[in-house]
Amino acid sequence: MSTQSNPARVVLVTGPSGAGRGTAINVLEDLGFEAIDNIPFGMIPRLFEGEPLTHPLALGIDVRNRDFSLSRLLDLHRDLTRMTDGNTSLLFLDCRPDVLVRRYSETRRRHPLAQEESPEIGIAREVELLRPVEQRADILIDTSHLSPHDLKAELHNWFADETSQKLAVAVQTFSYKRGIPHGVDMVFDCRFLSNPHWDEALRDKTGLDPEVQNYVQADARLAPFTDRIVDMMTFLLPEVETEGKTHLSVGIGCTGGQHRSVVVGEVVARALAEKGWRVSIGHKELARRGIATAGSVVLSNSKRTTE
Repeated sequence: MSTQSNPARVVLVTGPSGAGRGTAINVLEDLGFEAIDNIPFGMIPRLFEGEPLTHPLALGIDVRNRDFSLSRLLDLHRDLTRMTDGNTSLLFLDCRPDVLVRRYSETRRRHPLAQEESPEIGIAREVELLRPVEQRADILIDTSHLSPHDLKAELHNWFADETSQKLAVAVQTFSYKRGIPHGVDMVFDCRFLSNPHWDEALRDKTGLDPEVQNYVQADARLAPFTDRIVDMMTFLLPEVETEGKTHLSVGIGCTGGQHRSVVVGEVVARALAEKGWRVSIGHKELARRGIATAGSVVLSNSKRTTE
């Protein structure tokens, strides 16, 4: 594939079967992408022959592609990234195996990697097969707790209104007990702040509750910490945008991912939104517990709105 002048954006959409790839392709098409699902790898170079693309392109790829192989997918991502001057994103839709099993039981479909066996076997095979792709992903969305509407909102956070502002910022809070999320560009550790966990009245609450927010905000170190994060991001984001990146993911972690990181994440996300950046915020640990929906919120003009 040869490099095109002024290449349009390309998004490769993949992930385990049942994680929401079809929904994502439809949403991207509604956002103005030319969307093609399950295109054979051998036909992809033809899409870039002749005149440059005039619309962004979304390609849905999974194990049902006729000539699918792990190496071909990784090579495609590498080649398109080079060909489009870095304007290619690998979007990986992840999902917990138990949720995938439930989705297959509801639809009664056979898994493409276990036609004559149980869906559990096929899911385990596919998750293991796609692990290197997950690690390479530019954007990682866990759909385990997302409804189709929530997934649409998250995709809007990443891909809508690119003509007005190209860079989207995703703030993710997480628990260090479960490890740093894949795909984050930078990480901030707030475990030094006073921990509401040791207050029995606050232990079962979250950083979305006013009582916890007040507790964490009483720590004199919070304001200098968040101010420095926002100052650094205010410097970095224009440079990142000038470099041509379309998304930046920031991780903020504490021990349990329930109290301090949530408070810090909310403060940082809102401050960046007030400065005019398009910001989404998701709380991985709260989403895992069913307390909040991961990544379905956009902060804009100091107001929280769902799309």
